[in-house]
Amino acid sequence: MKASELFVRSLENEGVEYIFGIPGEENLDVMDALLESKIQFITTRHEQGAAFMADVYGRLTGRAGVCLATLGPGATNLITGVADANMDHAPLVAIAGQASTNRLHKESHQVLDLEAMFLPITKYATRIVGPEVIPEIVRKAFKVAQTEKTGACFIEFPENIAEMEIDESPLRVKHARPPEPAAEQIELAAELISNAKNPIILAGNGVVRAKASQALADFSLQLGIPVANTFMAKGVIPFRHPMALGSVGLQSNDYANCGFANADVIICIGYDMVEYHPYLWHPSRDRTIIHIDTTHAEVDAYYSVVLGVIGNINHSLNRIAALSTAHQGKTMRTLRDSLIKEMNQHREDVEFPVKPQKIIWDLRTAMELEDIVICDVGAHKMWMSRMFRCEYPNTCIISNGFASMGIAVPGAIAAKLAHPERKVVAVTGDAGFMMNSQEIETAMRLNIAIVILVWNDESYGLIEWKQQNQFGRTSNVKFTNPDFVQYAQSFGAKGIRIEKTEQLMPALRNALATDTVTLIDCPVDYRENLKLTETLGQLTSPN
Repeated sequence: MKASELFVRSLENEGVEYIFGIPGEENLDVMDALLESKIQFITTRHEQGAAFMADVYGRLTGRAGVCLATLGPGATNLITGVADANMDHAPLVAIAGQASTNRLHKESHQVLDLEAMFLPITKYATRIVGPEVIPEIVRKAFKVAQTEKTGACFIEFPENIAEMEIDESPLRVKHARPPEPAAEQIELAAELISNAKNPIILAGNGVVRAKASQALADFSLQLGIPVANTFMAKGVIPFRHPMALGSVGLQSNDYANCGFANADVIICIGYDMVEYHPYLWHPSRDRTIIHIDTTHAEVDAYYSVVLGVIGNINHSLNRIAALSTAHQGKTMRTLRDSLIKEMNQHREDVEFPVKPQKIIWDLRTAMELEDIVICDVGAHKMWMSRMFRCEYPNTCIISNGFASMGIAVPGAIAAKLAHPERKVVAVTGDAGFMMNSQEIETAMRLNIAIVILVWNDESYGLIEWKQQNQFGRTSNVKFTNPDFVQYAQSFGAKGIRIEKTEQLMPALRNALATDTVTLIDCPVDYRENLKLTETLGQLTSPN
């Protein structure tokens, strides 16, 4: 068979369902081989959209999402989405065509050293230098992408290699499993936790990836230890759980409100440092930190780990709980209670433009608990991260490692492909929406029903918030928008403009019940931003 056919068979062998991307001259053989494959190629309108789709698909399924581009500008357009997946620890395999190997050593049309370019933003980047290595390279890329901490891998495929004949077959797939935690680590952790006066848990997205949410909920309840979660771990413990504190990482006062300031032992479970830096919740550098994860801790002056319990998180939690003495269950509920109070305070608000709290109240009320929100990056992300209630993990997807704008619309398409039985909403600012709004055409072409809720303030709202906070004035953040309703309609989608606050809830309910793409243009009152900062302290989240 041709090397391109072996490559596609190797992808099938890994269980690939979809490849997101754009055909190009240098991947002609791969595209042709896909016609004989059960893998569905999703033709996107921009490579960045393809990479974001693969990113979100990987995060929701735990299996590497796959994106494909041609050489040169096609490959460079993948970079932002690939970097996002890698820093957010979403499993992804990116593939790019390349010129023939006989012109890679010199200046040549559209040729860049893609392997070198992707190396800093992936766990593994390589070039296929001969057809016989294809089974090993594909197997390694998927193994590395899907092994903790999960992330992105890159394969460069020169066009002359793709045309070559080869008699090989894919390698057997064997999924790596995290090791069992060492007994002495378990015993020491139980001792430290039992003797703690005010322990607190900081849960990260690693708990979601390990499918250890139930174990965490049981652990905290059994031992009476409160749980704060990062933005990317929303839903890892149900909001209604008696030990749930809510999401931390937005305001400087989160440190005090959540009880970190009073904690003597901080138990970090599946914690990814990339999304909430330890100096924000451990400025004193004098607390006992227990690190429970599948991999060893990153080195950081503010994250001085006394004990690392490394291995299967489910087993670690269950075994530590069995050996530990329970605490009284007294919990710092300041943050969670203040969130509930603020949510209820604005539920009946009818002022226009719509307050962020009201948008979130109506959205949460209109959606089922297992429906999925994909949140873009901007001021709206701050509000959603803090106030959107989640009872299940992976129901509010937030990029907070790389934190790239433009992820919501393509991400929502991927979420609907991964979970067609659920409703999916892209929550985005007007700025982030326009970065990948072209993917509405992809959704329409594939008959994928999603809701796009645009928070419209005609500004880079998060930057405006920070400028006002820091300097008392703004600089170059304002812009104008097209008519979003007509824009949606031009794709054949539905468009709705909210002109009074009372329209939002029925518009959301109708959109969720509609079997097509619906865009809701909702003017937002971001005067609430500075009020939040005044109440809760300075912003600490980078995005």
